[in-house]
This record gives sequence, C-alpha cells and structure tokens, in this order.
Amino acid sequence: MKEFKGQLISKGFKVAIVVSRFNNFITEKLLDGAKDALMRSGSKEEEIDVVRVPGAFEIPLVAKRLLLSKKYQAVICLAAIIRGETPHFDFIAAEVSKGIAQLNLEFALPVTYGIITADNTDQAIERAGNKMGNKGFQAAQSAIELLNLFTDANI
Repeated sequence: MKEFKGQLISKGFKVAIVVSRFNNFITEKLLDGAKDALMRSGSKEEEIDVVRVPGAFEIPLVAKRLLLSKKYQAVICLAAIIRGETPHFDFIAAEVSKGIAQLNLEFALPVTYGIITADNTDQAIERAGNKMGNKGFQAAQSAIELLNLFTDANI
C-alpha cells in the first residue's frame, strides 16, 4: 500500500498571492506570513507574484484570471472580512468562500483560503499573528503541501 503526503518544499513552484487592500493593517500581516512560509520552504522571490485587489469580493475573479493565464501552479488568497453593523459581512464572506472553493474544483489546482472572517478587529488581529498563528502563513503552507502531494502522487 502506498501512502502519499505532501512536503513543505516550495522550490520551483510559481505562486501568486492575491491580497485585499481593504483592512490593510491586517492583510499586510497575512501577506508577510504567506511570503515567509514560501521563502522558508525554498521559494525564490522571482517565483512569487503579489497581486493587490480592492477588497475580498474581487479575489475570486482575479484568482481565476491568474489561473487562466497558466503562469501559476497555485494561488493564495488573503483578506480580512470583519463583521460590521449590517449583513454585508455575511454576503461577502459567503460569496468569497464559495468562489474560492469553485476555483479549486474548476482548475484542480490549489487556491488556498487565507481569508480571516472575524466578529471584530481584535479577533482579526489575533488571526494575523506571527508564524503558525498567521492565516497567511497557513494558507501558503497548504498550497505548498498540495503542490507536492499532486507531484509525488502523480495526480
């Protein structure tokens, strides 16, 4: 019986990071975390492209365009959606999640979810912490692991 497990080695993979400018005091920390995870795993700067979008809602569209370009083997999606006083949060969070999930299935490539959904700013800041407590770091690790799993298992 064979067992396949993705490794955290990112050498040679071309990756795009799509990051929302909205709530940038949080999303910049997510971006730092994602870049840190990629670099620690062996990525070179020229293997990483960062694409900034106005808000979380634009992420699935831009991620799809990046995948259609066939330049990238993975797309890491980063945003911070913080609940306000209206139902806007619920609609945005649901549609962004759905859009990212659809891209995974449509392209059969890693489109990872580094989207913080929080009830308040303090919760969002906690989830944008350093190293393993950073959702951007975790999303980048997921992308690397999946890319290696697909390669190793030849799937």
